[in-house]
Amino acid sequence: MMALRIIARLLDYPDRALFDHQQDLEEALASASELQEAQRDRLLAVLRDFSARPLLDLQADYCELFDRGRATSLLLFEHVHGESRDRGQAMVDLLDQYRAAGLELDSRELPDFLPLYLEYLSSRSPEDAREGLVDIAPILALLSARLHQRNSRWADLLDLLLTLSESGVEAQALQAQVEQEARDDTPQALDAVWEEEQIRFLGEQGCASAQQEAHQRRFAGAVAPQYLDVAQATMGMTGR
Repeated sequence: MMALRIIARLLDYPDRALFDHQQDLEEALASASELQEAQRDRLLAVLRDFSARPLLDLQADYCELFDRGRATSLLLFEHVHGESRDRGQAMVDLLDQYRAAGLELDSRELPDFLPLYLEYLSSRSPEDAREGLVDIAPILALLSARLHQRNSRWADLLDLLLTLSESGVEAQALQAQVEQEARDDTPQALDAVWEEEQIRFLGEQGCASAQQEAHQRRFAGAVAPQYLDVAQATMGMTGR
């Protein structure tokens, strides 16, 4: 699904390439036959809205939204396993799933980063892609509800993913739950987490958030021919 590839790019950390290749992305969007006209227009509106903003402002908003607190983290297993040991095994299983599909990640990749997972699904058949979206539909709905609460344009992308999943899961059903949640991105909440967490030493690499490392990831693997025209505009997928 070409739409998944484009949504993955828009959910990734915004950079200059997003602006430079806007036309390529729009042309790719026009070929996304899995989208209805209204869905295509909605996705096009998000793309143009992002591209019309100053890059530094867009980057600042992205970091404020996705790098502060865990409620809106784009790391899927954060919402399933948290910091439990089960998360490590889930990472290994997902990596095995990627490799079985002929894809390899570089050493800095976090396999549960949502844009990366969408890149993987975009290389699968439409049926497999939808099944993969169904698997994460509850997480997508929760993220969407929280992003809508914060009046974020990125919420439109999560809603489109839910629509493409055809799962019947809706973010609106979680609005009441989300309204009762305490925000975890306030200075007070972040200070509390900092005080509770054990300091981890990462040797020469220093201390860095998983999300920051994810921003530097590149997805390497086999690419279907129809994706090559927008490779530079998206995530730099390359053949093995």
